[in-house]
Amino acid sequence: MAGVRSLLILLLIFQSSCWGFRSPLSVFKRFKETTRSFSNECLGTTRPVTPIDSSDFALDIRMPGVTPKQSDTYFCMSMRLPTDEEAFVIDFRPRASMDTVHHMLLFGCNMPSSTGSYWFCDEGTCADKANILYAWARNAPPTRLPKGVGFRVGGEAGSKYFVLQVHYGDISAFRDNHKDCSGVSLHLTRLPQPLIAGMYLLMSVDTVIPAGEKVVNSDISCHYKKYPMHVFAYRVHTHHLGQVVSGYRVRNGQWTLIGRQSPQLPQAFYPVEHPVDVSFGDILAARCVFTGEGRTEATHIGGTSSDEMCNLYIMYYMEAMHAVSFMTCTQNVAPDMFRNIPPEANIPIPVKSDMVMMHGHHKETENKDKTSLLQQPKQEEVLEQDFHVEEALDWPGVYLLPGQVSGVALDPKNNLVIFHRGDHVWDENSFDSMFVYQQRGLGPIEEDTILVIDPNNAAVIQSSGKNLFYLPHGLSIDKDGNYWVTDVALHQVFKLDPNSKEGPLLILGRSMQPGSDRNHFCQPTDVAVEPNTGTIYVSDGYCNSRIVQFSPSGNFITQWGEESSGINPKPGQFSVPHSLALVPHLGQLCVADRENGRIQCFQTDTKEFVREIKHASFGRNVFAISYVPGLLFAVNGKPYFGNQEPVQGFVMNFSNGEIIDIFKPVRKHFDMPHDIAASADGTVYVGDAHTNTVWKFTSTEKMEHRSVKKAGIEVQEIKGKGSGGLNLGNFFANRQGYSRKGFDRLSTEGSDQEKDEDDGSESEEEYSAPLPAPTPSSS
Repeated sequence: MAGVRSLLILLLIFQSSCWGFRSPLSVFKRFKETTRSFSNECLGTTRPVTPIDSSDFALDIRMPGVTPKQSDTYFCMSMRLPTDEEAFVIDFRPRASMDTVHHMLLFGCNMPSSTGSYWFCDEGTCADKANILYAWARNAPPTRLPKGVGFRVGGEAGSKYFVLQVHYGDISAFRDNHKDCSGVSLHLTRLPQPLIAGMYLLMSVDTVIPAGEKVVNSDISCHYKKYPMHVFAYRVHTHHLGQVVSGYRVRNGQWTLIGRQSPQLPQAFYPVEHPVDVSFGDILAARCVFTGEGRTEATHIGGTSSDEMCNLYIMYYMEAMHAVSFMTCTQNVAPDMFRNIPPEANIPIPVKSDMVMMHGHHKETENKDKTSLLQQPKQEEVLEQDFHVEEALDWPGVYLLPGQVSGVALDPKNNLVIFHRGDHVWDENSFDSMFVYQQRGLGPIEEDTILVIDPNNAAVIQSSGKNLFYLPHGLSIDKDGNYWVTDVALHQVFKLDPNSKEGPLLILGRSMQPGSDRNHFCQPTDVAVEPNTGTIYVSDGYCNSRIVQFSPSGNFITQWGEESSGINPKPGQFSVPHSLALVPHLGQLCVADRENGRIQCFQTDTKEFVREIKHASFGRNVFAISYVPGLLFAVNGKPYFGNQEPVQGFVMNFSNGEIIDIFKPVRKHFDMPHDIAASADGTVYVGDAHTNTVWKFTSTEKMEHRSVKKAGIEVQEIKGKGSGGLNLGNFFANRQGYSRKGFDRLSTEGSDQEKDEDDGSESEEEYSAPLPAPTPSSS
């Protein structure tokens, strides 16, 4: 009887119907749409296959606009591999949020259980053997594979179909009956991979957790009888009662840790701390520690979130000629062995309340108050470290050659917007000692100063801003697509409707009148607009050292900041606050404190200083910053005499401020990179005020959601990302016979060793201050 129960549970977990008879009623559970119709929420998913180059392509696998009607709904959909040839999955990108999805599984098989566009997964996932390729829950970070490793699909031996299973736990987010298009994007290549990735699942099928029991252990173990496999990542999974899950290789009585993690933390694939190889004769073992406290009846292994699971996923690679794509272990062949399990396996991992995994709940608890479940923790994202950007050498925009480029941003359609100075130049003759503009007789710039550029071919889509500005500076774009610009000659801030010719929607400051009260600015530099409230923040500027806050209608609210004093400026002191970046979900505003060579972040509600980000490689200046979920981008300035730091761009992990990449252009060189704008897919634009050039950089990473503008425009941000994303470049670098240099853009080695070919000469603008004690220069 126990064997029968185990089999039934195993079939439940895999949602497979390969040995069962299909009920005639199941036909009513299918959704037989022949075409994939998408709601507005699903725009961008109607083209599932996207060529990347002659050998690579992307495959977007998404739910076709579904609305679950009850909690703990499992929906499945399938997609056929668009080639009969053998291909290899080398990258996974989750397209889901914990707001709506409890978890997702991606299977590979030769025949899905249904031919409908989607179906209830209780019909099964695959009609034949289902191989798990990928698993995601709670905004886990992307799973990335290094060069040479891939999941084999297609051809004679690989899976012909992908089947996506999405578990909608708590459906409170669907009160508005919107349609969900969650899923995963794959990067595939037709190039043969020498190392084949696979998944080994250790899973309990018969654990019972008695009500009120303080500690319950669930143990799994199996003999390994295959060719050697090399473990590089793991993922744990339980529901509410899981305290800790640990996995080991046992060889000759010695326990070697594969991975240990709290299942209440973000359920990512975490890299193993040390490489682990598994050979014939070894034992793979796992223990899940549960508590039954708080339950009034026994809890069993099952498919709903009021049940429990004890799963350890091990991601491995094998030599191609011996590769096995999927293996499972659902037994405990050596129960006595667990008397010697390392003590760490029995110690729950403390988890802060704001990091607790939010599980779905059973439909019987639907009417309970879900407020606490729906709150999103205000925590910083932690991203994998191997993120690299490089110049898009096929992008012709580098040859646009407008005037001095002072600002760049991205509009809601992901078009690049450039703010430039036409035939006007900021030099030593532009202002007097009281910061009054001295070239007013030239009149305003007679050409369009705002250019909307196609991000693909650099064609000018739209232009505006003629006869409005004297010395353009900052540019930001709010969530509604309005332009927010500053003019340092006019000492004003403007809100512009890009589709209107009726003039500015709002003007802050007094024309040509520098000042420091609530009605005046002195060479304001940048604007950021809070996406939820419309609150306006202005960095002011070259001759004031403050951040000024206004209401959406332009009424003064408050200001903070003061001029720096001494060589060690205090928090809240500025020397040219030059660029702003909002981090909306954390309620923070970050400021590029230019002449102090640092970035300061503040709470937008209390104005309290949060932290400083400062690196020696910044040199003496930080000109501009841009934030996308999890990442902070920056550009510095030319080194002062006696300093060696080159002009370059930086990518930082926002959670800890560490630099994870440094980048420079190949065509031309940075001279005064004045502004930077990044999108959430890793595309970066840098505008240079001396070379009159805009560069486009693209990442080897692709993150989810449309672009996030430097002004902090909020989109569907990836909130609360889990720590410890796969850092596989480092993993393989530690393995004998592998060099980090071979991992195709995972390495950033040498980027900070490049020599700056610039001769160090300086123009009048920005660096006209006397040496050796430079004062803030113009921009």
